[in-house]
Amino acid sequence: MKIGVITTTQIDSTMITKLLENLNTVFSDTATKQLEKKLVIPEEAYDERRKQYRSDVVLKEIGIESAKDKTLDRILGIVDIDIFRPPMNFVFGEAECPGKTALISLCRLKPEFYKRKPDEDLLLERTAKEAVHELGHTFGLQHCPNPFCVMYFSNSIFETDRKQSLFCNKCTTDIRNLTSESRRRTD
Repeated sequence: MKIGVITTTQIDSTMITKLLENLNTVFSDTATKQLEKKLVIPEEAYDERRKQYRSDVVLKEIGIESAKDKTLDRILGIVDIDIFRPPMNFVFGEAECPGKTALISLCRLKPEFYKRKPDEDLLLERTAKEAVHELGHTFGLQHCPNPFCVMYFSNSIFETDRKQSLFCNKCTTDIRNLTSESRRRTD
């Protein structure tokens, strides 16, 4: 399985390298790579009234990029803009469930958003959790009721901080079954 990561120009490449290492650990039978092409946020994604970007419009743009690269099984977009999906006030990310594309935003994962000091380790931890969560959706996983599972729905940064960056036992079994099923269909 191959996962590509596409970012906008302002995302720190060192953090992306560390994130790819985390993804390779969680999705052990997976090769990850950062795509050289940069993600361009469509103008129509911006909602002037809310001063935020529609995640579904950005996700659609990632889907267009994904269709161009037939070697990838999944593509994760990483942006540094505040995103939302009606009727929600904001989202940390969004994904096709099941599907090929996922999106996360670093904006509300940064401690500075909450008037805290910058903390690269905390940002990386939060980023890894949200990346694994959204990629889990692409395999068909739904939200998990276990508040410590990475598939738990985070309605706040506190819930993101509480959960682990790994799947619970039930979601681990589910993801193994789903990825095995997916591999059988593509063979």
